[in-house]
Amino acid sequence: MAWEEQVFSLLEDLEQQAEALYAAERGPELADRARAEYASVTLAARLAAGVGEPIALEVRGVGRLVGVLDRVSAGWLRLQVAGQEWVVRTSAVVEVRGASPRAVPEVAWSVADRVGVGSALRRLADEALPCWWHRLDGARTEGVPVRAGADFVELRSGASGESVLVALDALVAVCQVASRS
Repeated sequence: MAWEEQVFSLLEDLEQQAEALYAAERGPELADRARAEYASVTLAARLAAGVGEPIALEVRGVGRLVGVLDRVSAGWLRLQVAGQEWVVRTSAVVEVRGASPRAVPEVAWSVADRVGVGSALRRLADEALPCWWHRLDGARTEGVPVRAGADFVELRSGASGESVLVALDALVAVCQVASRS
C-alpha cells in the first residue's frame, strides 16, 4: 500500500502546484479587471456615496466650499455650507477632499436623482428668493430666478428688475443671498 500513498502524495503535490500556477496567473488578470472596471466610475458616483457627509470642494469661478453634501444628481449637486444652500454644477468641481472611498453607480440612482440642473433651478424660481449666480469667468450676478429654459436661466436683477439670461454652460454655482437683517 506504500506505493498508493506515494501516488496520492504525488497527485496532491501536482494539484497544489496547479492551484499555485492558476492563482499566479489569475492575480494580474483580476487586477486588470479591477482597473478596467474602476475606469468607468464617475465623479458623481463617488460623490453620491458620501451624501450626508462633510466634504470640501474646489469650484471653478467660486473657490473652496466646505459643507455637508446634501444631494447628487445628473450634472449637479447640492451642498449645505454654513446654513446656506449651494447648487453646484459637477462639471465646475475642480477638486474634492473628504469624498467617500465608495461609489454608487448611476444605474442604482433613484429617478429623482437623475433629474438635470434645470429641476433645481425651477425649484429656486418657485421660491423666488434672491440668489448669487456664479459664472465660469469668476463673475457673479445677483438676481431672483424667474424660470429655467433648456440651456439658460432667466433672472430679475437690480432695483429695476431687469431681465437677465444666464447661459447654463457658463453657470457654475448658485447660492441664496444671505438675509440682510
